[in-house]
Amino acid sequence: MTSNPEAPSATPERPVDPDYPVDPVPAHARKSLFSVSIVLLGFTFFTPTMLAGAQVGAAFEFWPLMGVLVFGSVVLGLYVAILGGIGTRTGLTTVVMCRYAFGDKGSKLSSLLLGGTQVGWYGVTVATLAQFVAQAAGWEGDTAERLLMVAGGLVMGATAYFGYRGMYGLSVVSVPLLLVLAAWVTVRSFDEVGGVSGMLEQEPTATMSVAAAITIIVGTFASGGTQAPNWTRFARNPRQGFGASLVAFLVGQFLMLFFGAIGAIAFGEPDFVLVLYGLGLTGWGVVFLVGNLWTTNDNTAYNFGVAGAEIADSRSKKPYVIGGVLIGTALAVTGIYDNLITYLNWLGIIIPPVGGVIIGDWWARWRRGLPSPSTYAFAPVRWGNIAAYAAGALVAKATDEWGWGIPPVNGILVAALIPVIVGALSRPRAATS
Repeated sequence: MTSNPEAPSATPERPVDPDYPVDPVPAHARKSLFSVSIVLLGFTFFTPTMLAGAQVGAAFEFWPLMGVLVFGSVVLGLYVAILGGIGTRTGLTTVVMCRYAFGDKGSKLSSLLLGGTQVGWYGVTVATLAQFVAQAAGWEGDTAERLLMVAGGLVMGATAYFGYRGMYGLSVVSVPLLLVLAAWVTVRSFDEVGGVSGMLEQEPTATMSVAAAITIIVGTFASGGTQAPNWTRFARNPRQGFGASLVAFLVGQFLMLFFGAIGAIAFGEPDFVLVLYGLGLTGWGVVFLVGNLWTTNDNTAYNFGVAGAEIADSRSKKPYVIGGVLIGTALAVTGIYDNLITYLNWLGIIIPPVGGVIIGDWWARWRRGLPSPSTYAFAPVRWGNIAAYAAGALVAKATDEWGWGIPPVNGILVAALIPVIVGALSRPRAATS
């Protein structure tokens, strides 16, 4: 398959969704580097990432903290960029690429895993929005927060319903505004502690290993980053897909972690929204919050929409966007927000090996070209790659328990290497036969 496949033909029974949830994105639907980058940046500009940055920031002095944030962002950025380049080259979503890696039936498990975790993230984000807006408005009680969760959940799903075009329109407005607000509060944060020298003198107030910090950093976007091909498939060539992913998941991720850590160190608050409230800028705090969370949650809804379309083999994602929005909003109302850090650590263990298998299998079998999903006879289940995923997840979990290395990296490497090694060993035998 080339990077510019032909558009699939629509039929009265199966109309083609303009976002092509189960088909390769055709040449005429490809977007510019700026367009793909701004959508991905809108995805990574995420308030709970600031909370993770504050959690990590409390455990390190300034320069070691910068090293941890950079290293964690590089790990996540490179992992996502490789997947992003593959997504551009194939023109396919992550869950459809899983059909090649895990088989037609086996891919349903990965779709449930990836789509399910995104529904969970949707609930976390809806809860975050409701809690902060209720605080800004001075509304007390669970009833007000739950009503805000319902309203926010429905509104944030609207742009995902309209697909790439809706997400781009929102991101191109909100991303520059969020950068300006965050940069301004960073300057105020340094002023609050007496400039750079005052920041360097700050002492840690908690303890955390480097491995645990990296796991949390990767966990913030382990699930979302694994699904970056859902957008990079719209890029015009693999270099653009790789570059857009690096911009969003290395630079954008680092900035969000940095903003959260600096705000927590200077003001004792883990989120810039609360910092803005503390500075008397409640209106701007609400603007930042809504823009920050909406640009992420519409991408999240898009992810579980295309995952649902893959499971049902449907060319329309819209019914699954609606269903996921309702489930995610219900999860918010039931209190998923309270377990955020545990949830991040769990995602950092079980999700990256899925991407590792996709990368390894693509390198071993498909790097010279991918057959069209509409004509290729998929195996029902590719048990070898399912075993590779299981091995990667087990290694990540075990090394997390042992405190050895960086667990998400360990899981990715094991899951990627097994298909490559098996492919290299089986190639001579296949050639002989």
